[in-house]
Amino acid sequence: MIRISSPVAMLAVVGVCLATPALAASPQEERLLGCGCEDAQLQSYLPFTRAIGVSGIVQGGLTDSAAAAGVPRAAMLELVKALAATIDIDHDIREGDRFYVRYEQAFTAAGDPIEVGRVLWAEIKTAAKGTLALHRFRPANAARESFWLANGQGTLPPELEMPLKSITVTSGFGMRVDPMDQPWGHPFAKASPRQKGPAPGGRWQAPAAALAPSPLLTGAASVNQPTALGLSLGLAPAGAQRFAGFAKNRPASRTMEMHDGVDLAAPVGTPVYAAGDGTVLGAEAKGGYGNWIEIEHPDRLATIYGHLSAFAPGIVAGAHVKQGDLIGYTGNTGRSTGPHLHFEIRVNGRPANPIGNAALKPVRLRGTDLLNFRKVVAQDQAEREREAQSM
Repeated sequence: MIRISSPVAMLAVVGVCLATPALAASPQEERLLGCGCEDAQLQSYLPFTRAIGVSGIVQGGLTDSAAAAGVPRAAMLELVKALAATIDIDHDIREGDRFYVRYEQAFTAAGDPIEVGRVLWAEIKTAAKGTLALHRFRPANAARESFWLANGQGTLPPELEMPLKSITVTSGFGMRVDPMDQPWGHPFAKASPRQKGPAPGGRWQAPAAALAPSPLLTGAASVNQPTALGLSLGLAPAGAQRFAGFAKNRPASRTMEMHDGVDLAAPVGTPVYAAGDGTVLGAEAKGGYGNWIEIEHPDRLATIYGHLSAFAPGIVAGAHVKQGDLIGYTGNTGRSTGPHLHFEIRVNGRPANPIGNAALKPVRLRGTDLLNFRKVVAQDQAEREREAQSM
């Protein structure tokens, strides 16, 4: 025999739920078990996404003008960063230039925007640089989307960048006269009857007999000619026979040597930056390189920095660096004739010319990626035309 002690217990037995304050779930219980109302809350929001196109005239800056037209400021950050890799925003985008921005935004059922939105594509008509159009696209092997110019050129930074903020090349990549094997390359050099002394200003001049072409130049298609600045600093022209040096019995045929990088003129102490993301393989004194750094990058690339006066804090073997990180300071250490930075790029362990190297150029879409991107551009333009016709 079952004895019911109270009316509440009786209702519980027959399965009736009492919605009384005494039986309501506490906030702690709702956080742990849920309130059972999640579906109702989701239905109340009913989020949906819309693509919106706006146009306008630049007045007081592109971001401010786009915000006035309705584009969320946060959504413009990625676009402005991409534009900055292509043009000088502060000088090339001016009052009166026209823009079109198509962006994507999520909304609740009540019409309230949620999340930050994102720009799908944009077109800027500038008086300074003409028309620029940037479209969002993700290549087949890319980890994420990014903006691309309408011609297929990327706006992300190139894989590598030059390591100095200001670039002045004194000696390029390739065969050259060894600058250390000339009179100014030795601290105790003295003029001899066969050598003219320093010219006014300290520049050494080769005798006329030394200007005969080197036998090693015969048939050489590419010989590194020092720049005008390099010549003014005393580097001999490529066609000159270099000074034979101070060591006795030096073979006369050693008139040319391979220069595996480029020399960049800079005063001692000029900051040197990592050319790309990578891992420091070494940072130490290394023979003719003087104070030397080597960084290993993805895609079997490596960069070398020579003649440094000092290393930046934390730059040791095994350290990871990002493109643009400070790694050291220019100097005149090792086998060097004056303050400068020796910079090398190696591909699969082999030296490659840094000037015009593909790794320092913006990425371009090719093949199937380019074909797919052109379809995206065509779709974007067609959508804009339909939009204009409906207004």
